[in-house]
Amino acid sequence: MPGKFQGVTIEDVARHAGVSTATVSRFLNHSDKIAPLTAARIQHAVSELGYQPGMAARVLAGGKTHALGLVVDEIKGEFFNPMLRGISAAAGEAGYELLINATAPGRRPAGFPLGEKNTDGLIVFTDSLPDKELRRMHQAGFPCVLLHRSAPAGLAMPCVTVENKRGARDMVDYLIEQRGYRRIAFLRGAEGHEDSSWRERGYREALESHGLPYDEKLIGNGFFDEQQARETVTGWIRRGLKMEVIFAADDDSAIGAMLAVKEAGLRVPQDIAIVGFDDIRLARYLSPPLTTVRAPIEKAARLAVEQLVRLIETGSADPLTLLPTELIIRESCGFA
Repeated sequence: MPGKFQGVTIEDVARHAGVSTATVSRFLNHSDKIAPLTAARIQHAVSELGYQPGMAARVLAGGKTHALGLVVDEIKGEFFNPMLRGISAAAGEAGYELLINATAPGRRPAGFPLGEKNTDGLIVFTDSLPDKELRRMHQAGFPCVLLHRSAPAGLAMPCVTVENKRGARDMVDYLIEQRGYRRIAFLRGAEGHEDSSWRERGYREALESHGLPYDEKLIGNGFFDEQQARETVTGWIRRGLKMEVIFAADDDSAIGAMLAVKEAGLRVPQDIAIVGFDDIRLARYLSPPLTTVRAPIEKAARLAVEQLVRLIETGSADPLTLLPTELIIRESCGFA
């Protein structure tokens, strides 16, 4: 019986990714640099359609695919540009191709396109694979490295992340001690993401250490999403919520908060100050420039690849790689 994906052509991949066949060809042959998000769209199309040029022959010849897989829930927001750039570059430097599978919420397939049959190992971003599948791969001895999440209980699976709680606590400490703020609103990140829960925990611990009460009315959903944050802050302002500063759990949410404040006829930072987390490329170019916690996104991505290659080639890797964060003070938190 013919395979499900038999007959898929490069033209099919190009249509699915919304690019030209020439761009797909350059991507497949590594003959030219392609923007990370464009490369991600092409790779997602390749994975979804099952287009595997030459892969089967390489597997049969040497038992190795010489490919690494990246599994993400979806690709959106400025965060993904440096992450994809770091993973792609590090994979290429190590002599591996990179396959990416992204599944939007609500569209998770019954099976998982990437795994033992078409990669030598996987990088799993946040909660993009369920614990059950991670346990299955671990029991099968298939190399996996977790990026921005910890291993399920009982699994010795390497993970790479940043000091989310420390970074959030440092930011709130700064806002209280150096800026004198007391009414600090917080925009939560995405549900189920460890980054989100650790950043909220840092926020709460900083309030507690300064004797400030935790006020549920000052907590809202940002979900690492500009539009969601914009809607939440608009609602706060319309209800007359009193806040001096908004701490967004990521910079995309901070941008949404900034838009909402300006649309209400208020000024940043004179009326409401705003700070974020990640230090994406756009942060310094906003008006006013955004105060934020710098997370080494690209470095973490590179280290995840390095750990995975080490695991594939030697059978061992560091259990935890935890990278420090840094406060980046700009005008959005108030003028000195």
